[in-house]
Amino acid sequence: MKAITYLQFGGKAEEALAFYAQALQADSVAKVKFNAFVQNPDFPLMEAEQQMIMESRIEFMEGMVLMISDVPASMQAVTGEVTKGTNVLISIIDAEPEKNQQIFEKLAEGGKVIMPLSSVPWSASFGMIIDRFGVMWKFNSEASKFLDGFADKTKINN
Repeated sequence: MKAITYLQFGGKAEEALAFYAQALQADSVAKVKFNAFVQNPDFPLMEAEQQMIMESRIEFMEGMVLMISDVPASMQAVTGEVTKGTNVLISIIDAEPEKNQQIFEKLAEGGKVIMPLSSVPWSASFGMIIDRFGVMWKFNSEASKFLDGFADKTKINN
C-alpha cells in the first residue's frame, strides 16, 4: 500500500495535467475522459463535462505519482464545490538540489514563490511555492536525513 497526492479541479484538469507533466519532467502520463464510458441516462453529463478528465496519472522522478481529475459541476452538488486552498501540499523530498531547481522554476511560472529555493540549516535545497493552480509545493532535498537525525521516533506495533 502507498499514499499518493491526488488533485481535483472543476474543469481545469487537462490544463493542469499538461502543466505538471512538463514541470515535473514526467516519465509517463495516462488519462481517461468521462466520455470513455456510456453515460448513465439517470445522471447524464453535459457535452462539455464529458470532455473533462475522469482520472489521470503522472509518473515522475523514478516512481513518484500525482493523480489529477475534474469534478464536473453536475457532480459538485453531491461532492461539494472544488475550491483552491492550502489544505493540499505536495512535498518533493530527497531530490538532488539541481533537480529541485529545475522543477521549482517550472512550477513557479505563473505562481507565487513563498520561500525561494535555498540552502538552510536543515537542507541543502529547501523552498516553497504556490503554483498557478493554487497548489502549494514544498521542496526539501534532505527531508529523510532530517527526520532520521532529529525526529522523536515512536515504534507502533500492530
